[in-house]
Amino acid sequence: MSDTSSAKPARNVVLVHGAYADGSSWSDVIPLLQRAGLTVTAVQNPLTSLADDVAATNRALDRQDGPTVLVGHSWAGTIISEAGNHPRVTALVYVAARAPDAGEDYNALAAKYPTPPANAGLVHHDGYAQLSESAFLADFAGGIEETRARALYAVQGPIAKDLFQGRTTTAAWRDRQCYYSISTQDRTTAPELERFLADRMKATTIEVESSHLAMVTHPDAIADLILMATRGTRSPA
Repeated sequence: MSDTSSAKPARNVVLVHGAYADGSSWSDVIPLLQRAGLTVTAVQNPLTSLADDVAATNRALDRQDGPTVLVGHSWAGTIISEAGNHPRVTALVYVAARAPDAGEDYNALAAKYPTPPANAGLVHHDGYAQLSESAFLADFAGGIEETRARALYAVQGPIAKDLFQGRTTTAAWRDRQCYYSISTQDRTTAPELERFLADRMKATTIEVESSHLAMVTHPDAIADLILMATRGTRSPA
């Protein structure tokens, strides 16, 4: 995507959560976007397969009335990379997110970077996986007040054990204007990997001193980045 390209202004935002989370992870960002006059939808992913998650996002996009910015956190970066060529999507926003190329083995790419501590906290049961409470609080939701972090843990979505094996068939970030928020204190995805992905897609990039859940710890910064995307600009208004 060219650095000089610009996206059409959008009045809708679709937010897509990642693994070990649900749509409530966006609850601090949503009112900020609504206050700016935007229509906001948060997808609830089944986390059963890439195809199922993409279908859930496409259903949300189909319901939008006009130009829409599509936002993904963490695993949802894979989802929006696949779904982002939807005709209503004007721009993509990645928050500490995966961003595979078409058909890319993302797990092999991630293995070239430091192994994040959260990986050691996965607990498997009956074909699904979740983060243990200790890993969730320390590595996934680091820096969040304990009561809030435990509430987020309680709504953690179990993921199919082979969820991360799914590969995209397209890379929408090659055809849409992109924005990326890097979490510099991330213990779930290596910040070095996030920087590589942001650079590869030539995204407008910010860095926040945050754990993996930057939309909880820094909702204003994430909302501002999304607002830039809705205006189709590369800098704050």
